[in-house]
Amino acid sequence: MAGAPVSAAGKPRGHDVSSHQKNVDWPAAKAEGARFVYVKATESTGYRNPYFGRQYDGSRAAGLLRGAYHFALPDRSSGGAQAAFFVRNGGAWRPDGWTLPPALDIEYNPYGRKCYGLGRAAMVRWIRAFSDGVERATGRRPVIYTTTHWWNDCTGASSAFAADHALWIARYDSADAGPLPAGWTYWTFWQYDNGGRLPGDQNLFNGSLRGLRTFARG
Repeated sequence: MAGAPVSAAGKPRGHDVSSHQKNVDWPAAKAEGARFVYVKATESTGYRNPYFGRQYDGSRAAGLLRGAYHFALPDRSSGGAQAAFFVRNGGAWRPDGWTLPPALDIEYNPYGRKCYGLGRAAMVRWIRAFSDGVERATGRRPVIYTTTHWWNDCTGASSAFAADHALWIARYDSADAGPLPAGWTYWTFWQYDNGGRLPGDQNLFNGSLRGLRTFARG
């Protein structure tokens, strides 16, 4: 079972879940140290996590900060269409101190073509369209979840998002988050393992619990 990297000692621990975790025991997760969670809401424009409501509401009832994330499939529909679907189906945000900003999961294609068959400029345009759609609907730019290799390969090392998008970096089996995607000098969330003491993937916030609440409020 994974433990948090020693280099990240003292940072708030959290996790992310999807339909794979089904009915999560949220009080138990809180007792194990969870302070926040991201819940998968949607994928493309045709899938909504059937457990989303109970996971999202249950985590809040247990005292966790929580947010929703969207799994991008850029070869299926436009960034604007996927942003609208996401916001309608769980990706909203409010400045209550408990709701984390919406997140975009943009990474390796589990269904086929490398980089979803998009060229680098087209991928950057797709991400921008998604971000613009989320920002118009919620008032927040989405957190971007990715890996350094995927980002630099599939966006051509674009630095167009680093200034106004928080980074959620995925890097496993490492003492630190490693080199970051082009443009970013700071990670906000680090997914450091895909299993451990908390249900789902294991994450850290790069700051204090007070800082996490400030980040949630915007």
